[in-house]
Amino acid sequence: MARHTVAFEVAGPWSLENSREFWEEMAPVPPAGASGAGASLRTVFHADADWRRVAAEVTQDGPTARVLVTGDGALDAAAEQVRRFLSLDVDARGWPAVGDRDSVIGRIQARRPGLRPCGFHSPYEAACWAVLTQRTGRTAARGMRDDLVDRHGAGGAFPAPEALLRMDTELPWRKTEYLHAVARAALDGLLDGAQLRSLEPQDAMRQVQQVKGLGAFAAELVVVRGAGHPDVLPAQERRLAAEITEQYGPDHDLTAISGNWRPYRTWAALHLRVLRGERMSAEGARGTRTPTR
Repeated sequence: MARHTVAFEVAGPWSLENSREFWEEMAPVPPAGASGAGASLRTVFHADADWRRVAAEVTQDGPTARVLVTGDGALDAAAEQVRRFLSLDVDARGWPAVGDRDSVIGRIQARRPGLRPCGFHSPYEAACWAVLTQRTGRTAARGMRDDLVDRHGAGGAFPAPEALLRMDTELPWRKTEYLHAVARAALDGLLDGAQLRSLEPQDAMRQVQQVKGLGAFAAELVVVRGAGHPDVLPAQERRLAAEITEQYGPDHDLTAISGNWRPYRTWAALHLRVLRGERMSAEGARGTRTPTR
């Protein structure tokens, strides 16, 4: 098994600790390994260049990121995939200016300095998660995902498309049928991360919706959190819309507000999502609830 290390300078603010904390708090697939200041981020996945299993470890030394990937496949491509799903390939030197233009975003930036979106390992995994959560709560979806990893995965990694195609377990709500469609699409290149990232977001979403079982919500998830596109204004997240109303008022002009976030609309939406999570947790601890708008 080969080992390959890539070291590079991340352009713009970055905190591995804050990014890892976001992943641990809010992602359906938390990273493996230790947490705490100075700790590395470790995870396992199937690389979408060749669908070989890869173990990855990421460390930070100031502005420098070191990505160690271990496996038997195309490790250069796997390291690029790590950069993509941690948003380390995005030039964020203009990101602080978004906080200067929008005081709401600026306050969150100050509380979570260097936070970057952490997505799914690949659009393929994002698409599978979208299928698992259809008509199903997150807890049940997590249980199904864990079972798929145990039965068909490799060393803790979510099953590769070939393994998923061999799955004959009947999951509810046509999930088996749709997972098979996602696996075939991944093998056919429709869910290639680099290719989806290279398209305009709406074009990428239309491509994703060619896959049976993936509608508008799933397509947005795949492009935003699977391909890691940095400048998409999510239109399918009701909780995000509620938080925008909470922070900017019921008469807000979303076009004007989000215009201040370009070219990092995905990032601004993430920060608002983080703020909502913190606020709801605090209100829950106080025994209060925010009225539904």
